[in-house]
Amino acid sequence: MCSRYAITTAPEALRASFGYVDLPNFPPRYNIAPTQPVPVIICDHGIRHFTLMRWGFMPSWVKEPKDYPLIFNIRAETAREKPSFRAAFLRRRALMPADAFYEWQREGRVSTPWMIRSTDGAPFAFPALWETWEGPEGSAVDTVALITTASQAPLATIHPRSPVILNRALWSEWLDPETKTERAEAMLTAPSADSIVLSRISKAVNKAANDGPEVQEPYRETAEPPPAPKSRKVGDSGQGSLF
Repeated sequence: MCSRYAITTAPEALRASFGYVDLPNFPPRYNIAPTQPVPVIICDHGIRHFTLMRWGFMPSWVKEPKDYPLIFNIRAETAREKPSFRAAFLRRRALMPADAFYEWQREGRVSTPWMIRSTDGAPFAFPALWETWEGPEGSAVDTVALITTASQAPLATIHPRSPVILNRALWSEWLDPETKTERAEAMLTAPSADSIVLSRISKAVNKAANDGPEVQEPYRETAEPPPAPKSRKVGDSGQGSLF
């Protein structure tokens, strides 16, 4: 499962990497969380566009959003056939740009955060599905969720699920609605061991309100604080007494 990620690449560099025609000025985000607006790349008649969508997929047939679960991850194993995602998998495939994502290693009651980046440090893309939800009063919200699969080593030692990181050579094919769904499904593989780097980081990332560089600071083990000195009675000089 992936519930937090980051995009800190400068807008000009991100545009050059993904090749969209728009000129957005999206600020650096270090701790993006579900329900927030996120950058999404879609393709319309062969032209890539940058747009913002709500991170949390909602099918168009949902009547009351409050009664529908928050879906920010979609399982690769069932995305093509599951009724909630079938139409989007056929016609509304997208890319979600990222520089890093975070996973938590759970041991009993302790959760340790880790940051995962590409080996070369370049931005990468989560394959995603999007849908427009329309409210009864006529309002419309574009919603999106990224696709996950079973983790491979070394990430599997931290979390059993991983976002798919789509090979750059497959971006155009994934976005093309003419690509057969069987072919698109075959692209959804876990990142390999030689394509990612894992780093243990500060627990500042645990709070979504923390959205600055501090969340990516390396973990530093703090020493135990020294014991507090025993309180002295009034008049005690600390030298002891024979009486």
